[in-house]
Amino acid sequence: MPFEKRIDRESPGCILFLIDQSWSMADDMGGSPGSKADNVAGVVNSVLYELVLRCIKNPEEGPRHYYDVGVIGYGGSVQRELFSINTQSILVGSDELGQNPLAIREVINSDGTQAKRPIWVEAQASGSTPMCGALDLAGATVAEWISRHPTSFPPIVINVGDGESTDGDPTPWAQRLQGLSTSDGSVMFFNVNISESAGESICFPESARDLPDDLARMLFSISSPLPDYMLSIASASGFPVQPGARGFAFNADFAAVASFLRVGTSTAQMER
Repeated sequence: MPFEKRIDRESPGCILFLIDQSWSMADDMGGSPGSKADNVAGVVNSVLYELVLRCIKNPEEGPRHYYDVGVIGYGGSVQRELFSINTQSILVGSDELGQNPLAIREVINSDGTQAKRPIWVEAQASGSTPMCGALDLAGATVAEWISRHPTSFPPIVINVGDGESTDGDPTPWAQRLQGLSTSDGSVMFFNVNISESAGESICFPESARDLPDDLARMLFSISSPLPDYMLSIASASGFPVQPGARGFAFNADFAAVASFLRVGTSTAQMER
């Protein structure tokens, strides 16, 4: 069975976020205060922080290198987010990531309390939506990573955005991405379609029958099925998942994006 490789310092995992930073991300996010860009940046920063905490086994030594993590933004052009670390690589080790936040800021927790948290990604919203270019860069990035980690747990790529690709059909690019694999399984590609509407979110559907438009159906079709261990995690998190469920969310609000990313970045084996 695939997706069973333990993640450790000898065999790290890889998680890559693709973030829509086009002009429409300046619009309000349905069901949440603030723009879509602000909310997405906040959720991604929260998930990055959780990943860093997951990598701390001894508080005296800081986070360990269990993951290589990257963020690619696309708005007008495709740009890699290099955090605040002086490197030419899109992917950064979780140990370096934890030690080099862009800033420490006050954030509001889900229970309304405030806390200081590290920030790695800033909100941006301008230009068109070159999703194909982002997928092309993502494919090159994970292909190079796989060449160095051929037996590791396969990379997870998560695309978060609100609009239709403006540089062509992303389907062949997504298929190429999912055609890459380690000995433990194929690259997983998930999509979160956010909206300014406050309607009901659909997360991890097993078919496109309840999706209302062509864009949502297309993104569903290019999203990877959830492996069995993620089905279990999604079910335990309260999602009514069925066999064949895919890593796709439609009309996701802040809470749905946060829950989706926590399930989507989960890995099969606990790190040691």
